[in-house]
Amino acid sequence: MRAKATSSSLAVLALVLTSCGDGGGSLSGGSSVTPTPTTAPSSAGALYSVPAQEALSAAEVGTVIARAAAQASAQGDAATIAVVDRVGNVLGVFAMPGASATSDIPDSPNGSNVDAQGLTVPAAAAAIAKAITGAYLSSNGNAFSTRTASMIVQEHFPPAPSTAGLESGPLFGVQFSQLPCSDLSARASDGLIGPKRSPLGLAADPGGFPLYKNGVVVGGVGVISDGVYSFDPNVLDTDIDADEAIALAGTIGFEAPTSIHANRIFVDGTSLRYSDAAYSSLADVSGASFTGTPGALLAVTGYYDGVALLAGSAYGTETSGIRAAGVTEFGYQDAFVLSDGAGTNRFPIRAGTDGADIASPISANEARVILEEAFAIMSRARAQIRQPLNSRAQVTISLVDTRGEVLGIVRSPDAAIFGIDVSLQKARTANFISAPFAANELQAATGEVPAFVTVLRTFLNDPSALTGQFAFADRSGGNLSRPYFPDGEVGQISGPLSRPIEQFNPFSTGLQSALVVGNLAQHLAFVTGAAPNDTPRFCTSLQQVRPDHTRIANGIQIFPGSVPIYRGGVLVGGIGVSGDGIDQDDMISFLGLHNAGQSVGGIGNAGHDIRADRILVSVGGRKVRLRYVNCPFAPFLDSDENNVCEGL
Repeated sequence: MRAKATSSSLAVLALVLTSCGDGGGSLSGGSSVTPTPTTAPSSAGALYSVPAQEALSAAEVGTVIARAAAQASAQGDAATIAVVDRVGNVLGVFAMPGASATSDIPDSPNGSNVDAQGLTVPAAAAAIAKAITGAYLSSNGNAFSTRTASMIVQEHFPPAPSTAGLESGPLFGVQFSQLPCSDLSARASDGLIGPKRSPLGLAADPGGFPLYKNGVVVGGVGVISDGVYSFDPNVLDTDIDADEAIALAGTIGFEAPTSIHANRIFVDGTSLRYSDAAYSSLADVSGASFTGTPGALLAVTGYYDGVALLAGSAYGTETSGIRAAGVTEFGYQDAFVLSDGAGTNRFPIRAGTDGADIASPISANEARVILEEAFAIMSRARAQIRQPLNSRAQVTISLVDTRGEVLGIVRSPDAAIFGIDVSLQKARTANFISAPFAANELQAATGEVPAFVTVLRTFLNDPSALTGQFAFADRSGGNLSRPYFPDGEVGQISGPLSRPIEQFNPFSTGLQSALVVGNLAQHLAFVTGAAPNDTPRFCTSLQQVRPDHTRIANGIQIFPGSVPIYRGGVLVGGIGVSGDGIDQDDMISFLGLHNAGQSVGGIGNAGHDIRADRILVSVGGRKVRLRYVNCPFAPFLDSDENNVCEGL
């Protein structure tokens, strides 16, 4: 059963906002198309296949909506349906007669709502977030749904009453990415350039799926009909979910290949979940036509004008905002970069901007070598979340200086889109919490953010914590951001950067969500028409290091895949990786940085004596050590090496 929202007294934030399965691989109607293995070369010397440039036409967008609406009618439901392309452009939002204009987010378990808990949000925003999640989490090697997302963001993995005591989901916290305030994510006013932002971040509410053409992911469909924007706390049962059945019907003719469904992918021996609805249980919607379907296109401020259905942008083209790197932009022919639609790389490799703050910033050559060495590790790494088995890992790699300014972003051709924003969040987070300025900037922030510094210092018994004495990878910060410490261990205290378990759900994670709740409130008020101005193009109320820019301008991230960068014991930046398994992400960032240091000298990982795994926390009469990085077993396709990070 899905957690349902209950009525509660509205806080000031809520008042602003309200103004406005297959159970393991048995889906019977999926496409039989098999994706091209990512290990096949696309041209001489290349290691990756470049996805075919497929896109949804406006007519096909109408077909997706019509089939979803036909299923909703057959069920007796009225739905709001959204369709996006692979890079998040909203191609259509459709409201059936009687569809609710709003949806409710569940209350906190103890009824004391914070952050996004207990809020009423626009139904269209929920549908768009679900569609974006289906598109962004998927690739030609994996098809993930919002039900998959639900499974990997909760306090235990897999989430179920009987799994208490297991560690949290591997992508715990990813729901607070693709934020509407992100300085990386594009907006509708930017045209068809992606990747686009999401009004509610990534969704864990079943009812969002990817869309495919000829085995190539081209977008996503999202549905809300039941008035609840929630998550599934128990993967051991099979839900009858109205939203999921409607969205699944929308994928007919655009199904993900069954060979790459989430239930064909295992994490720590556990099969992921794709859908509790099955194609065989759906009505016959194959003849549905958009013309004559009851309902109307719905304008959504900041996302879609509601005038007409739009065609999608083909991923890999200039207009998509993500394209192959030019020969002068990066040293590997497999690399892709972000572009502005007119041929200009949005995040070219460059030197650090923080020369006024530190003695020796990262040079442009060092930035290039760091990214190239990380890219080389990725191209050798065995993927965890891709089919077929023994595919190469595909990720996005981001590099920042101490001000959080981007010094370069590169990615493999078919890495999942969500990893672009997340890799940058990770790089900035590792840099920020390892820095001498972290405590001061958090203490100067608005709202409850400063209180987290006090709680952390008490928890670590260190009155000088967050002033640069220790280097924190995202795995370390993630340890401190879980509602159980040690992670998953029931009956223990909560991490100091988390909500206590009595108050926790995926809509309020702690410092991560507290940093951006003001941005979310401002944005949703703008979407509903309750406020004239949108949230700025940067997140958080932290000190601005230049006009309209903070060090963590797209929010923080709290699952592994990043390390800070040092020169002679001095912090000079951070590298973040996202798009595959978290151990693979850790290895690519940590080992790539190490190899870069070996190549150019002077830069590298934090010294052993200052890494966060030197920190011991007293818990229940014993000492618990924080983690730094964790590299995978049998990590490479081209060798039988193991323990590749040990001793470095």
